[in-house]
Amino acid sequence: MARPRKQRKVCRLPDSNIFGPLEISFHGKDYISMTVDEYETIRLIDLEQFTQEECSEQMNIARTTVQGIYIEARRKISDALVNSKVLIIEGGDYQLCNNEGNRCGRGCHRTNINIKE
Repeated sequence: MARPRKQRKVCRLPDSNIFGPLEISFHGKDYISMTVDEYETIRLIDLEQFTQEECSEQMNIARTTVQGIYIEARRKISDALVNSKVLIIEGGDYQLCNNEGNRCGRGCHRTNINIKE
């Protein structure tokens, strides 16, 4: 029996969740779907310059899990860029941090934004 999947802690949702070429009208076909936790690994590792170990601590998951998520997220971004596909960020198995008590750390942006939940 497989172990239950841990929810990944996410500190920031994207401001926009649809990206793609401007000259293509999007009608819901031929798009890439990226999960929120994949977005979070890209944000933490590539933008915030976390190591995979730091990212795993921030998201409360194993480093090997972060590595797999990160590899898949980069493949999806590459596919969207190279093949002119729309990228949609949605879904996944995550829990948004609640910004109570100890903050998540240096990559947490929940304190600077208005949260609409």
